[in-house]
Amino acid sequence: MEDTPMENGETNKDSEVAPALIAVHPTHSSVAVAVGSDLRVFDLLGGCAVSLVDDSGSSLHKDSIRAIRYGADGKLFVSAGDDKTVKIWSTESWRCITTVCSEKRVSAVAISSDGSYVCFADKFGVVWVVDVDVSDGNQASVNMKAAPLLSHYCSIITSLEFSPDGRFFVSADRDFKIRVIQHYNPFSNLIATFANSLHDFSYGRFVSCLAFVCTQECLQGFLVSGSGDSTVRLWDISSGSLLNTCDIREKAGLLESKGIEECYGAVTDLCTIPDSTLVAVAVQRQVVSIEGDAFIPTSLGTSSSSGLLWMVTGASNLHDSQYPCVARVKVISGFKESTPDSVEHGSIVLKDNEIPGGEKLLEKLQGRVSFDENFFLTAAEALKTSMSNLLIKKQYSTEKREFRKRTRNDKKLKQ
Repeated sequence: MEDTPMENGETNKDSEVAPALIAVHPTHSSVAVAVGSDLRVFDLLGGCAVSLVDDSGSSLHKDSIRAIRYGADGKLFVSAGDDKTVKIWSTESWRCITTVCSEKRVSAVAISSDGSYVCFADKFGVVWVVDVDVSDGNQASVNMKAAPLLSHYCSIITSLEFSPDGRFFVSADRDFKIRVIQHYNPFSNLIATFANSLHDFSYGRFVSCLAFVCTQECLQGFLVSGSGDSTVRLWDISSGSLLNTCDIREKAGLLESKGIEECYGAVTDLCTIPDSTLVAVAVQRQVVSIEGDAFIPTSLGTSSSSGLLWMVTGASNLHDSQYPCVARVKVISGFKESTPDSVEHGSIVLKDNEIPGGEKLLEKLQGRVSFDENFFLTAAEALKTSMSNLLIKKQYSTEKREFRKRTRNDKKLKQ
């Protein structure tokens, strides 16, 4: 069979950048960073690096990690990515309690609020669900055959979220849509599926990330979405009604750019601050100076008890880089306040020696304590370009889209 030339927007996998990711335990007992195939965890309570245990006999991950997530109660941690594996970890022992194989590369993961289900999305736009029954924190009874839950077909899924009350499951994709499932039991016939087109952008803008904001008046939470058109939107999850839209370009200083395209900075990550209505936003194209370092946040994280916002910048596969898997961690304090004005005046970027865990944490999560001053300026510019290429929606001809649908592995009949 002859090789098919790449369509407009397609990239060679070997040249794809894998942005650094960060996740914080709900009770602030540990922090995890993934960069490339390397998963790094630091125990904040013990003040030491965590040694991960995987009894499968192979390396932890063989290719770039694309998604990491703690469960709502902090008992489970999930990592997944380009090696087509989804690893479920016990955070008590940091032992991999099971590995689930995916037929395609994994782009997003989510854990149900009660820890009963792990969902993951592959790069063909299919969401899969695995039933997890953790008996003692070190062993798990898992239905190893993941069941298909929702199909977006040829569009890569960018984000998955369960609502805090467990009633809804939400997914977003590069085809400018958010889809919502009313969640009862993924393995029963009681699912009511309504694929609401909550986002419908022109100009090729896409939905990049999702999060939930909870209040005492609405325990199921309000849905927050970020997109490629530089907006953050607030939705009523039950009705699909758009409640508010925030254009972050002015706040990020992007409106000062001259070109129309340059005015857009894709929202790459959202982090809702627990017990408040605050939302932290990471913006692609925005290089900022934090404590003297050039910094493009690629991922954000926080916990319900710390009042700290954790950020990481970095990536693997950066061309001409002296470090193959580079990451830089920053922390901002003062997020226990409930209003934007109080945070603006009370937030402080912690110095490296003020970050919980100090140099031990930085050495573990970053790979080294410090970097050459000029290195991150160069790396930030390279990362900005690479992230832009990564976030561009791939355009396929109608013929190729139909071919990809027909040849999806999950659609082939299996005996």
